[in-house]
Amino acid sequence: MNAVAFEHVSKRLSLSQDNSRSFREVVVNLSPFRRKKHSSEEFWALRDISFEIKSGETVGFIGPNGAGKSSLLKLVARVFEPTSGHISVNGRVSALLELGTGFHPDLSGRENIYLSGAIMGLGRTEINRNLDRIIEFSGLEHFIDAPVKHYSSGMYVRLGFSVAIHARPEVLLIDEVLSVGDQKFQSRCMDRITSLQNQGVTIVLVSHDLSAVRRICQRCMWLEDGELKCDGETETTLNQYLASVWSEGYETDEPRPSLGRRWGSREVVIERVEFLSAAAKSTNTYHTRDPFTARIWYRSARRVMRPSFGVAIYRDDGTHVTGPNTAVTGFEIEQISGRGYVDYSIDILPLLPGNYEFTATVYDYHSVHPYDHRHRQFPFRVIPSQVRENEGVVTIPCHWSHYAVDKQEMP
Repeated sequence: MNAVAFEHVSKRLSLSQDNSRSFREVVVNLSPFRRKKHSSEEFWALRDISFEIKSGETVGFIGPNGAGKSSLLKLVARVFEPTSGHISVNGRVSALLELGTGFHPDLSGRENIYLSGAIMGLGRTEINRNLDRIIEFSGLEHFIDAPVKHYSSGMYVRLGFSVAIHARPEVLLIDEVLSVGDQKFQSRCMDRITSLQNQGVTIVLVSHDLSAVRRICQRCMWLEDGELKCDGETETTLNQYLASVWSEGYETDEPRPSLGRRWGSREVVIERVEFLSAAAKSTNTYHTRDPFTARIWYRSARRVMRPSFGVAIYRDDGTHVTGPNTAVTGFEIEQISGRGYVDYSIDILPLLPGNYEFTATVYDYHSVHPYDHRHRQFPFRVIPSQVRENEGVVTIPCHWSHYAVDKQEMP
């Protein structure tokens, strides 16, 4: 079933502009007997947008400022109504759209929990039942009875997000505001989002943080000038968006392929890497000791003899964890042509919780000539499980023994 569907949706907005150019003109125009000089400029925030988001999907929307991303979320949340087209939303919607949405500055944090919760459809009994958990997650125990007008932007976000995720959402909308929180809170948010994903909650994320989109979104849409430019698998959409950004000469924090992210002669092309769960479902989140499979999809325009496929795993701080290839491990591929895939599988993933980056390569048999080397381009996460270790990169199975020794037996 679809959680969200847009059918040829367009949204026109109107901007009113005051033509007064001096303080005197402003004062004169305040007179009730003088007609104010205003002009109205209209623009299309969205133009003929159509897409469907299935229940349980996590979808990211990217694009430059003014592309229409936030307007789209407001349409889903029914803050806006479309100028034309039809929107259907199935399920209880919880939205974190703008900093402080639903908050009254003169009310305390505690009072705003009740206010914001009521706006999201929560009854007072339900809010009372979740109040302690909301406050604990926000980390604002010492400030919860202070007026929110004294809160920092990060505190606003922490409280707003905490209310939103405790509203039992079936569809969760998140705008760029998560980037305002500190690193510790962002990590908690990501863990909570992963939990909601596992519960089947539909999540729609708008963000300029492409690494966050990579980590949590299975699918991504690129909006620009109110139009849908690309809708597809996350890495494909991000690559098309970044190629456009680079071609136009804009600055971006994302590294260019020519600066070491990808190289090779391309007789064989690695199209994408798909991470799979034990149930063979696409995922990019694992627990320590889960089964792990990275499926490397390739395309070859001609027959290539004895290729060597390789991988590498890096922690996001640059620590190199492992880097095997098919030739070294004795798995020989006689030849390839056309399309296919190679699976790299680990029965019990030893990685401890953290963010990781996966490299996929294909070389000649002797690993001298690169056909395609995609360096640290495919991110995935490992989240806490029953493993209690938290120091280092991997957990290694071990056994402990203890023996009491008499003093006479001591060497």
